[in-house]
Amino acid sequence: MNRRGTTAVAAGGLLALAGGLAHALPAATVLPTVRLRWFPRLSGRGAPDHVALTFDDGPDPASTPAFLEVLAAHRVRATFFLLGRMVARSPALAGELVAAGHEVAVHGWSHRNLLLRDPGTTYRDLARARDVIAAASGRPPVRYRPPYGVLTGSGWTAARRLGLRPVLWTCWGRDWTATATAGSVLATVRAGLAGGGTVLLHDSDCTAAPGAWRSALGALPDLLAGCAARGWRVGPLAEHFGTGQGPKTQCQADITQSVWRR
Repeated sequence: MNRRGTTAVAAGGLLALAGGLAHALPAATVLPTVRLRWFPRLSGRGAPDHVALTFDDGPDPASTPAFLEVLAAHRVRATFFLLGRMVARSPALAGELVAAGHEVAVHGWSHRNLLLRDPGTTYRDLARARDVIAAASGRPPVRYRPPYGVLTGSGWTAARRLGLRPVLWTCWGRDWTATATAGSVLATVRAGLAGGGTVLLHDSDCTAAPGAWRSALGALPDLLAGCAARGWRVGPLAEHFGTGQGPKTQCQADITQSVWRR
């Protein structure tokens, strides 16, 4: 190979390396230490008197209605990051979420790691999910959370093209495991939660251990009560990124005794 050919091969290798880095580097935000320190908005940091409550992997007719009942009883709304394939199976349930005042958002079509997907496949996955969610719920989604919290360069670009804003989380309940309990979920969330945080739970076990959603459901009443006792409003991401004090929910007005430190 002559010098010109060698140079071309080297240049091609550098371009491939640059493309690979551009694709993979944003995935570093899956690490809490990275996103919480350097990307607070992406991590879901919002108004200090507010906590955003979010659920992934639904809608699931076997479990989501139970979460809606608890949220309705506490007069709390949330953001549901929906999988397109789950919406396609239960489109009416997506409509029920919006009718109840909840926010719907995109979690992709299927729960696959974006690191393993090329730009074209990533875009088609997000676009397909966005369209089916909008059609079923009557509300075009504006937020996106990648499966496993792994945001790639291709995922970021696709989301921007589709008018979707990526949002991860500040704390979670580890409620997808077979050993999770209501107590373990509550303790795990509580350890990382502060005013302005975004909580990640799951209202479906379609990508988790069978029945795992029951641990999140069991933790939810005490989680809401604990937030209310600390003066934190709980609601969807749609109202999370403002500033200043908002009106208290009925849950806050009714609760006079903290259950946060049980």
